[in-house]
Amino acid sequence: MEKKTQKRTKSRYKVREDGKYDTGRPTVFTQEVLQKLDLAYSVDSTDEEACIFANISPSSLYNYQNENPEFLERKRLLKQKPILKARINVKEALEDKDIRVRLDTSKWLLERKRKDEFSTKEETVVMNLDVGKADLDME
Repeated sequence: MEKKTQKRTKSRYKVREDGKYDTGRPTVFTQEVLQKLDLAYSVDSTDEEACIFANISPSSLYNYQNENPEFLERKRLLKQKPILKARINVKEALEDKDIRVRLDTSKWLLERKRKDEFSTKEETVVMNLDVGKADLDME
């Protein structure tokens, strides 16, 4: 009984940009996975949380990032979205119809942005004469 061996033709494989045939495992980075990662990073998720949400392994993510530096830059930018949203919320609160909301927000913002002038915290400097270093205590 003779076994017929089927010869694989290269036409079954996709041709990569470099002209070679792509015979490896398909990527897990489908459009759906990339969208899930975008959503996770836009709420400032960690890499581990994003991987869980997108159902991929951290090693796959790190390999993809190494091969796609533009993805790494996009991730960094997406992680800034919550900060931008918070700034918008503060700005809107400063323009709120309720005077108490405006005053509380203004006070809160000034205490953080102009600490020297408006901070309610006091700083005490304690000198250690034996060592000569200044330790800063926050009360």
